[in-house]
Amino acid sequence: MPESYDPADLLKLDREHVWHPYGPMPGRSEPLLVESASGVRLRVVDPDGSRAELVDGMSSWWSAIHGYNHPVLNEAAHGQLERMSHVMFGGLTHEPAVRLATRLVEISPEPLRHVFLCDSGSVSVEVAVKMCLQYWRSTGSPAKRRLLTWRGGYHGDTWQPMSVCDPDGGMHHLWSGVLPEQVFADAPPGGYEGAPDPSYEAHLRDLIARHADELAAVIVEPVVQGAGGMRFHSPGYLRVLRQACDEHGVLLVFDEIATGFGRTGELFAAEHAGVAPDVMCVGKALTGGYLTMAATLCTSRVAEGISEGEVPVLAHGPTFMANPLAASVAAASLDLLLGQDWAAEVRRIEAGLRAGLAPATGIAGVRDVRVLGAIGVVQLDHEVDMAAATRAAVQAGVWLRPFRDLIYTMPPYVTGDDDVARVCAGVLAAARVA
Repeated sequence: MPESYDPADLLKLDREHVWHPYGPMPGRSEPLLVESASGVRLRVVDPDGSRAELVDGMSSWWSAIHGYNHPVLNEAAHGQLERMSHVMFGGLTHEPAVRLATRLVEISPEPLRHVFLCDSGSVSVEVAVKMCLQYWRSTGSPAKRRLLTWRGGYHGDTWQPMSVCDPDGGMHHLWSGVLPEQVFADAPPGGYEGAPDPSYEAHLRDLIARHADELAAVIVEPVVQGAGGMRFHSPGYLRVLRQACDEHGVLLVFDEIATGFGRTGELFAAEHAGVAPDVMCVGKALTGGYLTMAATLCTSRVAEGISEGEVPVLAHGPTFMANPLAASVAAASLDLLLGQDWAAEVRRIEAGLRAGLAPATGIAGVRDVRVLGAIGVVQLDHEVDMAAATRAAVQAGVWLRPFRDLIYTMPPYVTGDDDVARVCAGVLAAARVA
């Protein structure tokens, strides 16, 4: 095997052997070849060897909040590599995991007190569901084994998470009839700032009341529904869910994988509503985009209920659980985030997105433009021509990843004002041709 390949050979081998997410095999479109990344820029190489830099408007699927090649995170990784890159977590523990779990408890909403470290966001949702099911089995209510969620959601690509993704418009409708059948409420009315709709609140309360005897938990993405449609909703609905779950003996799970660590303008989206869940999932930005890691947090009530049951353990244990390398970088990422005025940076980006995306309202085919925190969304009245939209954004010097009827951006928090404006110009260019 040669030690290196030229760009054309790499792309040929990619097409023949590498299966990309949500794509066919072999691939029908040529991905951009990234040679390196630094700050908020991706350095890409064309098949002919020419190079260009693109401002990353996606934070690598919302995870690289500090940008790329950050010296603090690099040092955390290098230092941990010299000690140990991995050790099993069964029967052993280590400082990076303990430090990270303690930090997560300190910054998360009360009364979340216990942390299960796992390897991806989807797995953290699997763990959350297992916690809820095992809690009720351990406390004498094994019939409580279904989940309630609202339509328009997305929670991951593994089995239980797929069952609570949108059953019709989501990416997993292929598996209808095979996945566990869950209880679905209507999608929450759109709009973060609008007053909650009393009829929708009644709809939520009624569903929870009617299904309480069989519901283990309600699981939702708080305030922002991510990959299911980039929709924003009133925090008031979270308060309704908290009240109804308490009234009818149902656990409440918040999936904060996309919204956690400041993306919406609060450290966790639950804080917009002033409520706390019984179980919370975090991931994506946890390690600043360096390594895969996620966590499932729960209250003492949930942990003790499981631990006092017939099987007094949480029956889950990934091989790379609490990986020291990822945990060390995650702890450094949290220190980096919280050691600065991250909220001011998110507000600055929010202002830039509002100003830069406002002209999209005048583009033919645009149905809605919305911004919350460091999230900007242009929604079309038709399916995006993904190839044309991506090409237009790249020509504007920006990397975006449109999907369905959406052209959106979630830039790193270190994106400067000029680059925020450039990202917005890329979104507008994409919307004009999509």
